[in-house]
Amino acid sequence: MTNGESVVKRSIFLIITFLSIFCHSIFAQNLTNQNNGIDVSIKYYNKTVYYPESSEENPIYVHITIANNGTEPFRFKLADDRMFSIDFNAFNVKNKSLPQQENLISKRTTSQTVYFREISIESGEEYSFIENLKDYIVIEDTGIYYFDLKFYPELYKNKLNFIKSNRLTLDVRPSPDIAVAMLPTNVATSAVLTPEAISPDKVIEQTIIARQRELWDQFFLYMDVEQMFTRDAARDRKYRTASADERTRMIANYKADLMLSKIDNDIVSIPERFSIERTTYFQTEGTVTVIQWFKYDTFTEKKRYEYFLRQRDGIWLIYDYRVENLGSE
Repeated sequence: MTNGESVVKRSIFLIITFLSIFCHSIFAQNLTNQNNGIDVSIKYYNKTVYYPESSEENPIYVHITIANNGTEPFRFKLADDRMFSIDFNAFNVKNKSLPQQENLISKRTTSQTVYFREISIESGEEYSFIENLKDYIVIEDTGIYYFDLKFYPELYKNKLNFIKSNRLTLDVRPSPDIAVAMLPTNVATSAVLTPEAISPDKVIEQTIIARQRELWDQFFLYMDVEQMFTRDAARDRKYRTASADERTRMIANYKADLMLSKIDNDIVSIPERFSIERTTYFQTEGTVTVIQWFKYDTFTEKKRYEYFLRQRDGIWLIYDYRVENLGSE
């Protein structure tokens, strides 16, 4: 190879590299400019209690809004089958993604004609529609989940061009048919669990039994979760300065951490047995003391729990507790 040929090849390589970088920069800039002032938001539509059942039996309807907060008209394509216009991304508290529905995967991998409409929204206008999260995501287990949405203005085939929404917290509860009869639930009608006007000692009894049986709905039923969360001074300071949405996320994360035994282990420890020692209450304040035994391989640990309750609208709620170690047996 002559020196002249080598110089020409290097020049061509440099030109191709420059053009590639330039085009990639322009493409990224176009995406940024296109999304400027365009906001995609999601919220629950007709929110109810959600169970790990089928899409038809227990749907999770999500209200999706595309808002033009910019100064120029925003034009986009919206597929008749919304699966070609949006994606839901859902994951659990361990940040593991939930799988997509097979129907969604099949549609996107099968060659077919996608019918769509061209829509234009002026500055200050918005466009909304409703979708069922369970049509997109497989939710088989109870627990706390998080999800958001990707909107594709040029349809899914151009999936690098998307606008991401805010994130929502999803609490999927155990199906009513597995609830324990002695705890407050209406299996026959699948009614939402509601606390009853029972005495403080009964509140504690049902809460401990719920924990023994790992029924988280009943465990949190008589608990002022916000007050329990703000028992910690650092959490309280952060909570007081947070927005309403941030507070909701904090409480949801706190419940999830309790369910995973990451924090406040004393309140979620499972006793082998327990005995209510003393109950004292006045008009709005009450205290219940309980001896609890925790069995290990070679010994049994004994503790005294002192629960503090406050009455609100006739319902006693746990808002604080204290633990005293009584040794082992």
